[in-house]
Parts: sequence; structure tokens; C-alpha cells
Amino acid sequence: MSLRTLCIILLVVACLVIAVLPVQAESDDSSSVNVIYQTAFSSDPRWTTNSPSSDYWDPATGTYHFSIEPSTGNYAYTTINNMEGPFTFEYDVTFDRVDDGATFRFGLTGEEMDFNKGPNVISMFSNGKHENIMSLHLVTIGSKEMEVNSQSDDELTSGPTAVYKGPTVRFELNKTYHVTMTYNDERQMLTMQVNEKASGKPVWSYFLNTVETLHEMNHIYLGSRGDYGSMFTFASGSIDNVRLTQPGPAITPGQTSVSLPDTTPPVTTKVPTIRPTLPTPFPTDTPQSPMSALPAVLALGIIGTLGVLGMKKY
Repeated sequence: MSLRTLCIILLVVACLVIAVLPVQAESDDSSSVNVIYQTAFSSDPRWTTNSPSSDYWDPATGTYHFSIEPSTGNYAYTTINNMEGPFTFEYDVTFDRVDDGATFRFGLTGEEMDFNKGPNVISMFSNGKHENIMSLHLVTIGSKEMEVNSQSDDELTSGPTAVYKGPTVRFELNKTYHVTMTYNDERQMLTMQVNEKASGKPVWSYFLNTVETLHEMNHIYLGSRGDYGSMFTFASGSIDNVRLTQPGPAITPGQTSVSLPDTTPPVTTKVPTIRPTLPTPFPTDTPQSPMSALPAVLALGIIGTLGVLGMKKY
């Protein structure tokens, strides 16, 4: 084999290795999430409901339609394994109607699926005394109930057990929001982040100190169980891209309806300060793994090979 041919072969191999390294690094990054459940509603998720005329999969839009009415006990749910440890629960939601006195509730619960009875972690969008307010609701397995909403502390007279210190923030009808609830079991902290889906702009976020470790939640649920408000008031709209994950090695989820592409804006949960303000946009840059030493080794190998062959030639 000629010296020139050998050099060309070694250079091609080195280029191929260098090109593969970023792909390998990207693949390694994706292994840090364990998907417990996800569905983009491109097919029927077959959720259980006692109100199929109100809560159902809409094949025309590829979303799940809901219409929640107080004092009816309506529900829609899918079961999961008992949740233990940290998790992230996220989804997209669009409201076409939220009447005075109506509340949309969606999150993780135990067997009873009653937002007044633990354990549960519920995101809420409601209309009433405080118009179009977002809330984070929690009941521990020890029956400790906590709640915080996007109404400013300066305007509150009673209600939530935790106090939000920022300005009042309201949601709008016919706008899609991406909602993320994240639980950190080491710090015993639960956070809720709401972003505009289209722009990724942060809308509202806050936190609750859970006091206890959260566990034994085994339903993904939406509905009105435990709400004994006035009937004939409705919170209606659609949800999409439901996803529940935990940190850990990637596995094939046992209850995945469809593969859900990651099209949502990146969300980074931070430990809030004592008087948090509206969140700033989250960074979009993806950290890159350091370049492997393999290209350098290959280069040295090429130089060494050329040197040896050069010595033999002369």
C-alpha cells in the first residue's frame, strides 16, 4: 500500500470519528429522563370517564376535550404506578370558556381523585371572586392542604394558605398555555410554571413547601370531584401533550400512548427567593459535552505512521 493511500485512509477515519462524537453526546443527554407517561392525543388515549359527552378524545383536533361542571363529580383519568421521588408533570391547555364559579383542575391524585383529599398535586385555572386566576394546589398523604394562586398578596383578604408576593397575573381564553409542575423531593418543594405555548414567554410561577414527602399518587386526573359549587357553570377547552417524567435512565414507558416530540420551551426550576417576581425567560442554549481526546490520539497516530513510513522510505 502506498504512503499516500494510507494517509488518505487515516484522515477519512479521523473525520468520521469527529463527526460522530456530537451525535453520541446528544444521545447520552437524552438518557437522563425516565418517561412514566406521555400522550400527544394523535390517537385515542382511552382515558376512563364518567361523562363521555363532556370529556373525550377529539380526533379532529388531536386533543382531549373537557368540560368541568361543579357538583357533578365528573372525572377523566388514566392510571399510573405509584409515584415515588421527584417528578415533572407538564401539559398544554386552551380554554374556550371559564364561567364565574367554575374551575379547571388537572394533575396527579390518589385513588379517591378528590382534590380535598390527599395525596394530590393539582394545577387549577378558575374564575370567581378573582377573575381568571391560576393556582397550585396540594394535599399531602398526611392531609395537610396547601394552595397558592396568582392573585397578588396586596389584593387578597383570605383564601390560599401560601402567599404570592408578585403582581396579579391572569390567564386568557383562547390562548394555549404550557403548564409544568415540578417536585423536588430533597428540598420538599413543589413548583408550578405557566408559559405561553406559542412564544415560550413566562406568564406565572410559584412554589409550595410540601413539608412531607409526596408519594402514592397513581392517577393522572381532571374533573370536579370535591367541588360542590353551583351547577351549570363550566370550565371547558382542550388539553394536549401530557407528559410525566422522572430523573433517571431512559426506559420504554409502559403506558405511553404515542411518542411525544419535545417541542415545548425549556423550563428550568429554580429555588424561589422570599419575594419572587415574574420569571425571566429560560436559557435556550444546550450545554455541549467536551470534545473527546480521540481525535488528538488519531492525529498523533497519523503523524507517527507517517514518520515510520518516512524512515522506511529513506
